[in-house]
Amino acid sequence: MRRETHAEWTKLRTMAGTGPLLLGIILLTVAVSAAAAATVSCPAAGCGYDTARISLFGVQAGQAVVAVLAVLAVSGEYGTGMIRTTLSAMPRRGAVLAAKAAVLTGLTLGTGTLAVLASVLAGRLILPGNGFTAGHGHPPPSLADGPMLRAAAGSVLYLVLVALLSLGVATAVRDSAAAAGTVFGLLYLFPIVILVVSDQDWQRLLWRISPMNAGLTVQATSRLSSLPLSPWAGLGVLAAWAAAALLGGGLLLRRRDA
Repeated sequence: MRRETHAEWTKLRTMAGTGPLLLGIILLTVAVSAAAAATVSCPAAGCGYDTARISLFGVQAGQAVVAVLAVLAVSGEYGTGMIRTTLSAMPRRGAVLAAKAAVLTGLTLGTGTLAVLASVLAGRLILPGNGFTAGHGHPPPSLADGPMLRAAAGSVLYLVLVALLSLGVATAVRDSAAAAGTVFGLLYLFPIVILVVSDQDWQRLLWRISPMNAGLTVQATSRLSSLPLSPWAGLGVLAAWAAAALLGGGLLLRRRDA
C-alpha cells in the first residue's frame, strides 16, 4: 500500500492543475463566504439567521473545485492512457483506488481546513458590522463555541466526502466531463428539484437523501429541531453516497479492462 500511495501522491502532486485547483478551493470558499457575510444584515434583535451557515456559505461553491480536482485525479489518467501503465505497475486495483482516496483525502483535509478557518475569520470580522452582535443575540463566530466548532469541523469533513464521492463517480464513469456533470447534478440538482416539487412529503424525502442538503446540515447551529435530519445524521447521508460511489467505482475498476 505504501508503494501505491507514494505513486499516487507523485502523480497528483505533479499534475499541472493540482496547485491552482487547491488554491482555487481556498480563494473561492473564502470569497463567497465573505460576500455572504457582507450581504446579510441583522438590524434588530431576533433576526433568524444562523451565523455559522453564513460564515461557511462559501463551502457550497468551494465543493465544485474539490469535485473537479477529484475527477481529474482519475479521468486524467484515462484520457492520456496512463492508467494502463499504472495498472501494469500496480496490478492490485483496489489498492490503487484506496491510495488515490488516501492522497485526495489528505489534500482536501488540509486545503479544506485552511478554507474553513479563513471563512470563519471573515465572518467574525464582517458580521458584527452588519448588526450580528451579542446585543442582537448573535455573538461573533468563534471556534471556542461548541456548535460553531462542530459546524467548522463538519464543513471540512463535508469537503472530504465530496472529494471521495467525486473520485468514486469518476472511477466508474472514466470520462471527465461526464463524471463532473454527474457529481454536479447530484450536488446542485437536488435542491432545484426540491424547490419545484410542491408535495411537502416528497420535499422532505428528497431533502433527506440530497447529498448537499443533508450534508450541509452539519453547519446548522440554530433551530435544529426544525431540520429533517440532525447535523451528524445529515453528514452521514453524504458519507453513504461517497461509500456507494467508491464501492461501485472499485467494482467496475476490478472488472473492466483499462
